[in-house]
Amino acid sequence: MNDSKAVLRRRCRGLRSAAQEGKPILAAAQRELPALLAGGGRLGIYWPLAGEADLRPLAAVLGPLALPAVAAGSRERQEPGGAPQLEYRPWGPGAPLAPDHCGIPAPTGAPLKPSELALLLVPALAFDPHSGIRLGYGGGWYDRLRADPAWRAVPALVVLPTACLLPGLPRDPWDVPFQGWLDGAGLHWLATG
Repeated sequence: MNDSKAVLRRRCRGLRSAAQEGKPILAAAQRELPALLAGGGRLGIYWPLAGEADLRPLAAVLGPLALPAVAAGSRERQEPGGAPQLEYRPWGPGAPLAPDHCGIPAPTGAPLKPSELALLLVPALAFDPHSGIRLGYGGGWYDRLRADPAWRAVPALVVLPTACLLPGLPRDPWDVPFQGWLDGAGLHWLATG
């Protein structure tokens, strides 16, 4: 694929907006995740931005969840110079929220350890179902988090409409592949080995 990531991001925003798969994605998650998470551990979701499937209603089915927050000086993952880091914090409906470093609503509680999460669901503009590479907004927050072996051990799937599955996405050296995706048809795991 010869398109730059910036061009792909613009194109995929249009694909995602046209797809309107938010409700089918939520229904698939409500149908498939309870059995998958029966062993315990929190589900990490995201605060939905425009065009993203809203998974917050999963709290009614699965109980307390976790939301990401970009925080400066994270106690769990401090980088040299106090650079902002992505962390997950406990969340449930009605829990206090405040804008994080990126201005996105985030819980105000203490960060969770990777071992406290069973699965991460991460929004994507596009996903390569062959390589596991995700096209996000370009901040690199999830790649930096998942570069840590403890966080990479937590299974992670992207969430997006089927129309945004694009083979041959460009890959940078820091891109960390995902194990699969969630769309309106359900959960899809990449073959391993």
